[in-house]
Amino acid sequence: MSQRDLFADQRAARAGAAQPLAARMRPRTLEEMVGQVHLLSTDSAIRRLITSGSPVSMILTGPPGSGKTTLAFLVAQHALAHFEALSATSASVRDVRQVINDARSRLEEEDVRTVLFIDEIHRFSKNQQDALLPGVESGWVV
Repeated sequence: MSQRDLFADQRAARAGAAQPLAARMRPRTLEEMVGQVHLLSTDSAIRRLITSGSPVSMILTGPPGSGKTTLAFLVAQHALAHFEALSATSASVRDVRQVINDARSRLEEEDVRTVLFIDEIHRFSKNQQDALLPGVESGWVV
């Protein structure tokens, strides 16, 4: 074990403890999700898509705290994909392009897909949408 790895577990524990309570309490499995039974029952279409490990693009709607971000994270987890999150209200076109470029590199170099969660996507400008489209069409992000 290298000196660099010696304290990795301690650093990870401290970083986890520094997260906000909501992030620490967030469900880590589909079974821990409360509510949304119509979406997550064992025979639902979304549940089958998630557990298949092949994520698809989808639009999730609902009030704050209903589990949209958590569900997107769990989709990425089941697909063994990288999870990226952007807020449409604060992300620039440059931010969108950077995420797309990183996702493309990740897919080409590591064969790891990227699940991109965009909060408040209905607020995306035309320019932001235009920057996102090639990444979605090419399959670099889902």
